[in-house]
Amino acid sequence: MALRIIFCGTPEFAVPSLRRLLKEPDFEVVGVVTQPDRPRGRGQQMHSSPVTDAAVAARIPVYQPEKIKSDEAYDYLKRVAPDAVVIIAYGQIISPRLIAIPRLGWINLHASLLPKYRGAAPINWAIANGETRTGLTTMLIDAGLDTGPMLLTHDTKIDQDERAPALAARLAAEGAPLIAETLRKLDRREITPMPQDNSRASFAPPLKKENGRIDWFLAARQIYNRIRGFDPWPGAFTSFRGKTCHIWGKPLKPISAGGIPGIMLPTQEDGLLVICGGNSVLRVEHVQLEGRKRVTDSEFMNGARIVPGERFGA
Repeated sequence: MALRIIFCGTPEFAVPSLRRLLKEPDFEVVGVVTQPDRPRGRGQQMHSSPVTDAAVAARIPVYQPEKIKSDEAYDYLKRVAPDAVVIIAYGQIISPRLIAIPRLGWINLHASLLPKYRGAAPINWAIANGETRTGLTTMLIDAGLDTGPMLLTHDTKIDQDERAPALAARLAAEGAPLIAETLRKLDRREITPMPQDNSRASFAPPLKKENGRIDWFLAARQIYNRIRGFDPWPGAFTSFRGKTCHIWGKPLKPISAGGIPGIMLPTQEDGLLVICGGNSVLRVEHVQLEGRKRVTDSEFMNGARIVPGERFGA
């Protein structure tokens, strides 16, 4: 008999797992819970979540409570009576009375090797912090923030040039079979949930605009990691002549030029170089001044006419 599943999620990261469960004959997705449609963009038109769109396309009933902890949401879950709830990047905390409803519990797919990088932005912070490996963990959720007992894990390498959107897409695809395997093994009692070692925990809080501000005293590789990790938002930015300036680039080998970090070195051979901490160098590839379009470093240098000793972030 197929497992009756409620799927609870919101962003694109959750969609591959939903589609995988819909294809498997031993799972029956009886409903999808996702965030309400929200206004977005300049026109503030209402937009549905990627999970909503996938559920509607598959003709699965969609429930969009404003607050999952409401009595109405509790009544909905009691009425549907799922065997399990799969929850992936839903965006709200689940109360203990809801956790108690499905017999197999609420199974979460988290984009890190727990207990490292608990929180809302594990992919971004793993890249920004220069990690070379990451992974996925399935876990039973509890009343804490990503603190529940672990079920299965999947380990993977982070490429040295991989950016957050690419890693997120790859982990989303690799997470789909992991969720299916977890559900089957949990139902067959082939998994022993393992408590997390809280002493090894680290955190990945929600991104803020200020996280993207470049500290030129960091090494070029560290700055590059933040460029990769904070793509597309908040990006990596600095100031130039009193205006916000977004930067894209790659680190080069240290040079002997010296100087205060942030100083620009416009060159004909290598383009626009910026001195960083430890005499390391960032090779700027693209620049976007506030209110303007993104341009190459050559276009920026031709338009800005940089003067000797001029600094980003001054």
